[in-house]
Amino acid sequence: MAPILAIPPFPGARASALASTRSTSSADHQLLLAVLARHRVGGCYWGRQVAGPAVLDPDSWPADADPWPLLDGASEVRLPAGDPRAVLALAAGKPLRFTSGERVNRHALVEAHLASWDWRDPFSRARITPLQAIELCGFWRRLIDSNRSIKAAIGFAHWKRPTVAPLLWNGRETPFRRGVPALAAGDVVAVWRSRLSGAQAAAVAGHQVREVEDGFIRSAGLGADCVPPLSILVDGMGAHFDPNQPSALEDLLQRGIFPPDLLARAQALREAIVAGGLSKYERGGTVTLPRRGGARRHVLVPGQVEDDRAVTSGGALPSNLELLRRARAEAGPNAFVIYKPHPDVLAGHRKGLIGDAAMALLADHVETAAPMAALIAMADELHVNSSLAGFEALLRGKPVTVHGVPFYAGWGLTTDRGPVPARRTVRRTLDELVAAAYLLYPRYLDPETGLPCPAEVLVQRLAAAAPTLKPSASAVVAVRRASGRVRRLLQR
Repeated sequence: MAPILAIPPFPGARASALASTRSTSSADHQLLLAVLARHRVGGCYWGRQVAGPAVLDPDSWPADADPWPLLDGASEVRLPAGDPRAVLALAAGKPLRFTSGERVNRHALVEAHLASWDWRDPFSRARITPLQAIELCGFWRRLIDSNRSIKAAIGFAHWKRPTVAPLLWNGRETPFRRGVPALAAGDVVAVWRSRLSGAQAAAVAGHQVREVEDGFIRSAGLGADCVPPLSILVDGMGAHFDPNQPSALEDLLQRGIFPPDLLARAQALREAIVAGGLSKYERGGTVTLPRRGGARRHVLVPGQVEDDRAVTSGGALPSNLELLRRARAEAGPNAFVIYKPHPDVLAGHRKGLIGDAAMALLADHVETAAPMAALIAMADELHVNSSLAGFEALLRGKPVTVHGVPFYAGWGLTTDRGPVPARRTVRRTLDELVAAAYLLYPRYLDPETGLPCPAEVLVQRLAAAAPTLKPSASAVVAVRRASGRVRRLLQR
């Protein structure tokens, strides 16, 4: 006998089976079948989408086909006795006959192929119930189904592809393309827009585009150092940082419903992120930093990359210098202002360096080494342009003044100085914001198993300082670091 549930063969996955040994069970069989049908998992549920005949038998059931479209159109199913797919026929409510003529025993089938297996969480290897195993497969199915319409993925750096591939996999391939892809009307294209050539941008114009960007919990290391992302954002409406148009994240916050169990997850995740000292690129930010200004109010001002799309897309101040000027003017002369340059700018990779003379006039201290999470914990408040640090400060209960229009502005949680779009009309709690931005919107990859995973798994890995993926292009990194140092010297 074989189990009906399996881990999809995601590219690069290093996980064992969901179940390997038989066990005892007291599961509600009818409930298991109902949940199996709701999540449409079991068998090769990641396989090709093909329709079958009215009478579905072994000869008309391709081994590499998703069983559920086949079952949708079937009026009867005929299978050999002992075939695990018989459980799927029962879940789909289809008349089932064994080709051997044996009588169908529903209880024995569910026990043999689902209920009486020892199911294991692939991330922790802890024992889980059959119901939890079904729900995990449903999580993977929804991811795969969301990628089936993508015909091409362009603009992705080669060193990002190993971790992005499982998150864009459609059950057969991850459609990375080089050059200008040949597209038909209606084709969906996934793009890393900042890396598109002019010809590629022209080719995707008029097509359905899904913008892909780094996630909000990305990695332990910088993208500029070729550390691959462990989280991505895929948005078919628009980039989350562009206030000129709605995004799927904005739509979630404007129209979404957040049930109590989701908010409980959000609260627990928020607490784990804070306890682990995590930020987008860093971990270990739990150290207590000294308050250099003593009893003065400490105002943290995080810089950004000035030619980043989050700054240039509209709604944000044009420069770090202007942000620092406004923060100092609003905070007042008695405040202790700490400026934190963006690490890519500090490394000389990107634009945004402020001259030493201007820095000395506006900032009481320039911090270049301390982790962002530790700085936020020490500060009394933040002034940001559109930096994610403002969102991370909200997690830690800090007041945030926003001079641009990031995704977290306009919901009643920040002091907004930027031109927040009038379409943001609702007020959200912190955990509703966390649920949308961390649980519902991004996609995550577990660095240990290579499997797409819930947010909690990646947070646990990073907080525990588990080994994560290293730069995949060491020679490129060395050259970039050297050229960055030269550019920084020239900018001074």
